[in-house]
Amino acid sequence: MSEEHPARRAGLLSQHHVAQGNREAWLDLFADDGFVQDPVGPSPLDPTGKGHRGKEAIAAFWDNVIAKAEVSFDYPKSYAAGDECAFTGCVINTLPGGKEFRAHGVFVYRVNDAGKLLSLRAFWEFQNPEGASHKPVTRA
Repeated sequence: MSEEHPARRAGLLSQHHVAQGNREAWLDLFADDGFVQDPVGPSPLDPTGKGHRGKEAIAAFWDNVIAKAEVSFDYPKSYAAGDECAFTGCVINTLPGGKEFRAHGVFVYRVNDAGKLLSLRAFWEFQNPEGASHKPVTRA
């Protein structure tokens, strides 16, 4: 993984630590001024829509959201450019009792020069976690 794009590497490590339930290793991936928006915009997980800024707020996001379920990732594609990497696919949250919640979307990780996460921004619709379907756009 050392030859990976720095943001792709950070994203893959983030996914690994979340799936393993390793809170401290996940938090260590973030820069002190990093933030999480999951999902981007107002939602029951973030009523203000401004995200969870700084390590203390990110730790609280883990405790209040991530720790409540077993989390796995199905991200078949990623696209790295500049200091960011976007993963497309689905986050699967298995809640106590076995009920699954799947959020389909685009998940963008941005790093600083040291490879620490400056942001994790998840673009998925809380009210429509499967996303919307569209017809292909073609030249008429």
